[in-house]
Amino acid sequence: MQNNSALKKTPARHPTRLPKAILFDWDNTLVDTWSVCFDSFNIALQAIGRSPITPQEFWNQPHLSARDSHHHFGDQVEKWESTFYEAINKRHLEELVAFEGAESLLKNLKERDLYVGIVSNKTGTLLRKEVAHLGWQDHFHAVIGSRDAEQDKPSHLPVLAALKPSMLCPTSHDVWFIGDSIVDVQCARASGCIPLVVGDGNASLEEDVIHVKDCQGIITLIESL
Repeated sequence: MQNNSALKKTPARHPTRLPKAILFDWDNTLVDTWSVCFDSFNIALQAIGRSPITPQEFWNQPHLSARDSHHHFGDQVEKWESTFYEAINKRHLEELVAFEGAESLLKNLKERDLYVGIVSNKTGTLLRKEVAHLGWQDHFHAVIGSRDAEQDKPSHLPVLAALKPSMLCPTSHDVWFIGDSIVDVQCARASGCIPLVVGDGNASLEEDVIHVKDCQGIITLIESL
C-alpha cells in the first residue's frame, strides 16, 4: 500500500491489496436518483393518507427495500408500494443521471479484470432497466435487486447471489461492498465484505469503514494499492 490520500479516515480493516470482486449499491452510489425516489416516496405516502416527509427525514431512513417496509405501512403497504413504483416508473429513466466519475471507475475495474456486481434494494426489474438505459450491462457480471434473492439488504443473501457466478466467498479482503447507506454497511458486515462508504451521509460516521468522497476517490484508492 502506497498512500491513503483518497481516504477520509483509515479504519482497522483498511485493504492491503486489490480485491477479487467489488459489489456496488446502485442508487446514490453510482447514479443520482434521490429526487425521483424522494418525490415518489411522498406521493405514495399521500396516497395512503399520510403527511409527506422532509428531505432530511428521507435520508435518515434505513433505505430498506419496499418488501421489508411493511411494518411502516401496516395494511396499506400494498397501496403504498404500488403507488410508489407507479411514480418511479414515470420518471426513473428520463431523470437517471450517472455520478461524475462513475463510468470511468467501471471502465477502470473492467480493465483490471475484476469481478463487478450490483446489490440494490431497488426492484430487480427496474434496476436492470436503468443499467441498460445507461448502456452499462457489460460492466457488471451480476445485477441483483430486491426480490432477486430470498431476502434483501441488509441480509447477506443478495451478496451470495451476486457472487455466485464468480465462485468467490466474501471473506478476508477478497470482496469490497461499496454503498452510501447504513443498510449497505450492515450488508457488507453480515456477508464478510470490506465496507466502503461513498459520500458524507450517516453511514460515513460508522466505525471501521473505508470512507471516500466520490467515485474518483475510489479510483484513487485502487491505484494506491
